[in-house]
Amino acid sequence: MNKEYAETLSTFLEVTGVDEVPMGIYFSDKKPDDGYSPKFNDLPTREKEINNEIVWQKIFADFSCVLGKIWLARKKKTAAYFSADQFGCPGGAFWLGFLKPQTDTINHYVSTGIPDRMKGELYCDSPDHLKQILEYIDPEPAPNKYCIFKPLNSFTKKEQPEFVTFFVRPESLAGLHQLATFVTNDPEVVVSPWSSACGSLVVWPMYYQAKGLNKAVLGGWDPSGRKFFKTDELSFTIPASMFTDMLNRYDESFLKTSTWKNVQKKIDRSKKTWGEV
Repeated sequence: MNKEYAETLSTFLEVTGVDEVPMGIYFSDKKPDDGYSPKFNDLPTREKEINNEIVWQKIFADFSCVLGKIWLARKKKTAAYFSADQFGCPGGAFWLGFLKPQTDTINHYVSTGIPDRMKGELYCDSPDHLKQILEYIDPEPAPNKYCIFKPLNSFTKKEQPEFVTFFVRPESLAGLHQLATFVTNDPEVVVSPWSSACGSLVVWPMYYQAKGLNKAVLGGWDPSGRKFFKTDELSFTIPASMFTDMLNRYDESFLKTSTWKNVQKKIDRSKKTWGEV
């Protein structure tokens, strides 16, 4: 990261009240030199399920949430990375673009479960309806071996994120939300579709990008993923090009007005409430 970009980013984060450097998301065939990733495992495909070749006990024994690895990376200011053989969670494998279609077992697990065998998470009212939703989403395949998350200030000059994710509370989110419309003139630029917490970071942003739509994805609603968010925190993921527009134009916007200064006071009160200042 060059010095000028770093200084602009620092000022932008200060103005919006965001203390944490946002995560850049990109795909690469080269894994990071360090960071957090799940254990190696055999990807549980639908074909293997049909042939009864999946050892579900091992899949669940080695389970780790995508957001859990990202949470560690956030705390340690390093990378989290995933692949088709380091996915941690069968759901995460789908929501990062490494697996489709999803297995029937996971469709039951996320919905109503299987009587006398497995409790369901009840995030959808039937496995058939969940299957329809996942077929609608139809994730774009991961374009490279690894899906990587790391702080923007750790990117080299040769590296470029595809998407940028903020982890923020509502007061700062208000600024990002409104700024997204300021730089796009799209009153529906912010979308918040159903998915796992990791789906809001990768598959949904890729979904809109593939359709030529410049959208910001608000996420973090997944109750199973909430343990890896701060209290009251959500995710806000945008294309890298939108982020660049925000950096270049935020000082033309409402963020320089007295109205925003009043919001900044609320941001400060929030930080004091959570012991962050």
